[in-house]
Amino acid sequence: MNQKNNILFLGTGTSTGVPMIGCSCPVCCSADSRDKRWRTSAVVEYQNKKFQIDIGPDFRAQMLHYGIMDFDALLLTHEHKNHVAGFDDIRALNVMNQKRYPIYASKSCFDNTLEQFPYIAKNPNYDLVPKFDFHEIKGGQSFNHDGVDIMPIDITHGNLSILGFRFGALTYITDASLITSESIEKIRGTKILVINALRYEKHATHFTVNEALECIDKIQPEQAYLLHFSHQIGTHEEVSRKLPQNVFMAYDGLRVEF
Repeated sequence: MNQKNNILFLGTGTSTGVPMIGCSCPVCCSADSRDKRWRTSAVVEYQNKKFQIDIGPDFRAQMLHYGIMDFDALLLTHEHKNHVAGFDDIRALNVMNQKRYPIYASKSCFDNTLEQFPYIAKNPNYDLVPKFDFHEIKGGQSFNHDGVDIMPIDITHGNLSILGFRFGALTYITDASLITSESIEKIRGTKILVINALRYEKHATHFTVNEALECIDKIQPEQAYLLHFSHQIGTHEEVSRKLPQNVFMAYDGLRVEF
């Protein structure tokens, strides 16, 4: 049975999550459920396959909360802890689904991720470690998973080269501080653009809201969804009022078809 392509936002917060531990600002104390943000990750259902993008520290809670029992492949944008800290929880899925999981990432991302889990790298055949098959991918070179073509896109995150992903009409980008003109051309034609916007104040390694809006203006998607928010951005309600008509704040649990 063919299902519509869609993205489910599992988390839309920055590395601290929102609310942030120890903070009593209006955003962290907001009663609006859209201001409760797990660390950023998503599931994309595309051409009847399910792709998990990143696997952060909230991965287990997200899977349980949204009733996700399985996925076809894991895609990693980069190796920062808020995007890979849930790596060990793959082993529960190995047991329950009796399978190994394909992982698509750059070589540097994968190597740096494994360094954070030395017991996995040292004992890959031990029963109590995740079982997976790594596939190296590079920006600008599409790859095929079980008949589905996906385009990785080179993105700059401070001094780190990371990846975004294009699934036909949808492009997913997080943690960008720069997108080159070459990468912009690979994104152009996207109908749904997902892109990070940390806060309004300048940041060394993430787009601000205004920088994200400038990028959206270059790409001209039909709709754009912002994510990877700090508590410093303001509440969902107040920020949403300031955005252009076709630009929306994503929130945990939002599902968008494409």
